[in-house]
Amino acid sequence: MGNYVLGQIIQTKKPHVCGSKDWEVLRTGVDIKLKCVGCGREIMMLKYELDKRLIKK
Repeated sequence: MGNYVLGQIIQTKKPHVCGSKDWEVLRTGVDIKLKCVGCGREIMMLKYELDKRLIKK
């Protein structure tokens, strides 16, 4: 993984509290800003932490 594009929808291994596994990329850089597709919650996460939490395709 590692390459993220604004507007890209990614899936995590574990679901968010709302039940959705889908996240939209809002900002990239050293850390990534994500928005939950299910409930709209926004979080910031370091790239290497996000890489560990994603479903490998």
